[in-house]
Amino acid sequence: MTDKLYFEDLEVPSTETFGAYPVTREAVLDFAEKFDPQPFHLDDEAAKHSIFGRIAASGWHTSAITMRIMVDNRIGKYASVGGAGVDKLRWVKPVYPGDTLSVRATLFAKRRSKSRPEIGFIHSRHETLNQHGEVVMTYESTGIVAVRDPSAQIED
Repeated sequence: MTDKLYFEDLEVPSTETFGAYPVTREAVLDFAEKFDPQPFHLDDEAAKHSIFGRIAASGWHTSAITMRIMVDNRIGKYASVGGAGVDKLRWVKPVYPGDTLSVRATLFAKRRSKSRPEIGFIHSRHETLNQHGEVVMTYESTGIVAVRDPSAQIED
């Protein structure tokens, strides 16, 4: 883990945008068939008469794509040891086949664990964006990151 970013390396506040994940019709249909088989995710005619006007990706699919983008471009760079939760998840706009998604992540707080000095908690706000820069999904998360020097004094 020596080439990873540790808790001490992460600056608050900081924002970065990354990723370019193409959403395909095949993937939208496959995900919906397996995990969210609602007609507006699977059937062109039903989707045409829905609020979406055409086949739309499941919000859960958008969430899964966002996680993939996060692991490939951000979490994979950290000395991550897990996550502690997600809050305020919102699907703001539909995602359609043909869209390309990216993520804007803002680290807005961090704190060392008092009971486990080898870890720290990072709090981030995430916005998933389509190819037009429009926000399609938002959420906040708490990640757990390894501390490089657990013997260092914990700052309050």
